[in-house]
Amino acid sequence: MVRKVYRINKAGSISNLKLIEEKLPDPADDEVTVEVKAIGFNFADLFALQGLYSATPKGSFIPGLEFSGNIYKKGKNVTDFEIGDDVMGVIRFGAYTTHLNIDCGYVQKLPDSWSFAEGAAFIVQSLTAYYALLELGNFKENDNVLIQSAAGGVGIYANRIAKKFNAYTIGTVGSNAKVDFLKKEGYDEVIVRDKNFKEQLKSSIIGKDLNIILESVGGKIFEESFKQLSPSGRIVIYGSAQFMSHSPRPNYLK
Repeated sequence: MVRKVYRINKAGSISNLKLIEEKLPDPADDEVTVEVKAIGFNFADLFALQGLYSATPKGSFIPGLEFSGNIYKKGKNVTDFEIGDDVMGVIRFGAYTTHLNIDCGYVQKLPDSWSFAEGAAFIVQSLTAYYALLELGNFKENDNVLIQSAAGGVGIYANRIAKKFNAYTIGTVGSNAKVDFLKKEGYDEVIVRDKNFKEQLKSSIIGKDLNIILESVGGKIFEESFKQLSPSGRIVIYGSAQFMSHSPRPNYLK
């Protein structure tokens, strides 16, 4: 079959992304062909297109890490899915297309109440939050957690996961407009990253150990957060808001 894809011949500029047609072979025995209805769009996609992501394929590639759609074809060994099933899945690049082949182990059925958009926006962010907390952060019951960029997808899911373990969660945001939203999400403390950040952070952890920091901001915010980390505390870096220093001062994870 012929499919449409957004393909980039070489990372470096989003302007290099082109819509083209190309042939897609039939799925292998353990694969399904998914007719894509929605895709997730993450910072990792932007970084990959600009050549700033270490996992970016060399040479020509199709961006996109998550998708939703329905089963269009299936290989002879696939028994868990039927043609027409609504699904969502994760792929190591290749989602920016009308159709894709993927091992059936990386696909799951879309919950009945979910839209395709919800399915396509769920997996990467929720898995990032889970992996950062439980696998890399060695997260434990009743830990105290500082989550940078708390109103983003990873931050939202990280808080929800942490609350299942009775954690005390502190979320940081870049503007006051996001404070009420985070309070509704159940954060114990919300800090706006302004000139008073250092004092606000100290106040939020009086009498507590800061066990884990989920870091995505860098710079002075990283420095001040690190100073409050308890002995044997863990920092997990899950993103980068800045890449370049704008002053001659030491550049903390920029």
